[in-house]
Amino acid sequence: MIRLPQLNPLRPGLFPDPEDALVEPNGLLAWGGDLSPERLISAYAQGVFPWFNEDEPILWWSPDPRCVFRTDGVHISRSLRKQLSKSNWRITADTSFTRVMRACAAPRSGLVGTWIGDDMIAAYEELHRQGHAHSVEVWDRGSLVGGIYGVAVGRLFCGESMFSARTGGSKVALAGMCQLLHRWGFPFLDAQVTNDHLLSMGAVEIQRRQFVAQAKRLAAMPGLVGSWVQHPIALP
Repeated sequence: MIRLPQLNPLRPGLFPDPEDALVEPNGLLAWGGDLSPERLISAYAQGVFPWFNEDEPILWWSPDPRCVFRTDGVHISRSLRKQLSKSNWRITADTSFTRVMRACAAPRSGLVGTWIGDDMIAAYEELHRQGHAHSVEVWDRGSLVGGIYGVAVGRLFCGESMFSARTGGSKVALAGMCQLLHRWGFPFLDAQVTNDHLLSMGAVEIQRRQFVAQAKRLAAMPGLVGSWVQHPIALP
C-alpha cells in the first residue's frame, strides 16, 4: 500500500518534492492542509496545484509531463478569426471573476459533478480580492460567452479552468489572457494536465522537473498584484 503524505496544517509553505509524486494516478503528491491564500500561492510557486471532488479530502498534484501554452503560441483558426471579424464580441479582465468561476463549475456534457465546489470558489474569490487570482471574460453585448481564470505568482501564471457558452468562447478567452501575459513578460501559461483539445490550440508538454525549476524562478520575480480591470485586450 502506498502512503500518501499528509500536509502539515501549521506549515502552509511546506510541500513534498514534486519528483516524489505518484506515477499512477499521474502526479498525485499529497493530501490535506487547507485552501488558505498562503498555502495556495506557495503551492503554485512550487509547481503544485489542488484538484479534488467535493466528497474527497483536498488533493495536491504535480503531473509529469506538464502542459503549458507559450503566451505567444495560442492557435486561433482562420474560421474563428473570420467569425470574430463579424462579431460584436469584446474581452475584459477581472470584471466578473466569480461569474467565470461558476460558469467553469457548471455541469458539462458527458461529465458528472464538478471539482470546482463551494470551498474552491470561496478560496479563489479571496485570492482574487487580494489581487492574485484573475479572470478574462468574453462578451457578446451583455452576455458572457467565454472565460478563463487562474492565479498569478510573480511572473508565473497558472490557468485553472475555462468555459465556452458559445463556440470559440474559451479559445478567445485563452488568447486574451495570453495577450496580457505576453505583454507583461510572462513566458507561459500553465495548463496543468494535457488533453487533445489543449494540444490543438497550441499547448506543448514539458518535463515536470523543467517546469518546476521555471515555476520557482518566475514566481520569485516581481509580480502584478492587484486588479487587471484597467488593461485593454484586443480580439485575436
